[in-house]
Amino acid sequence: MILGQNQYGKAENRVVRITRDGSTHHIKDLNVSVSLSGDMTDVHLSGSNANILTTDTTKNTVFAFAKEHGIASAEEFGIRLARHFVTGQPAITTARIRVEEYAWGRIETPGSKRHSFVRENQEVRTAQITFDGTAWEVVSGLKDLVVLNSTDSEFTGYVKDRYTTLPETRDRILATQVQACWRHAGHDADRTGPHADWEDSYRQAREHLLQAFAGTYSLSLQQTLYRMGTRVLENCPGIEEIRLSLPNKHHFLADLEPFGLENDNEVYFAADRPYGLIEATVLRDGAEPRIPVDLTNL
Repeated sequence: MILGQNQYGKAENRVVRITRDGSTHHIKDLNVSVSLSGDMTDVHLSGSNANILTTDTTKNTVFAFAKEHGIASAEEFGIRLARHFVTGQPAITTARIRVEEYAWGRIETPGSKRHSFVRENQEVRTAQITFDGTAWEVVSGLKDLVVLNSTDSEFTGYVKDRYTTLPETRDRILATQVQACWRHAGHDADRTGPHADWEDSYRQAREHLLQAFAGTYSLSLQQTLYRMGTRVLENCPGIEEIRLSLPNKHHFLADLEPFGLENDNEVYFAADRPYGLIEATVLRDGAEPRIPVDLTNL
């Protein structure tokens, strides 16, 4: 038996780099996979790790390079990593770096606080229409609207018990993937269907969700959710009820101390699970809740 082509590495290192230029923040969000190959015969045949650079080290290098060199582009960052691995370890002859970059657009807000972002080209628009012969019910919505504030969020003062390990923070990234649906005011039994400018209604509701997210100094994701819902109802009189489901897209500061580097809220590990899930309905006073709790039914 002979050993054929082989490689190893650390896949899907989710690194988020925030660059602060005064009040204007810039974001690079990458998913980096490192694959290394070279003189790896002994580790396969005899179990000798003498030529192995650990996959944990490759992961640490991704985060350390994000701090030390920044991320000018996906290509530049990948080139820098590949060169480092091949020139730094005699046993490594080939490095393959695969990078996915997730684009973020800036949410422009009054007062120009330039630290709020929305993931581009992600959201899905939804609608549910019900007619029983006497009345119409129209529920509009969206899902997979990913938004992020790189500052103006804290989380403190919560209950602690013997199992609590989460440290309080006065400055954190707040990110979520908005799933929302809103019920329009009831309509008469016109068999041709209710008439409204649905395109404009959707545009307005979406914009108010974004403006509330960007404009709220967040003490909790629950507070932000409520502000998002109330802003839609305050500015869209034809909407009676809105239900929001907001997973907390956790971003944890990468530990760079072992490499002698200070992480001043610049380099983050974007964790996909487990995640906090915050859900609630906001209604006009006197309105009856009708939107199902399980938004996935829409």
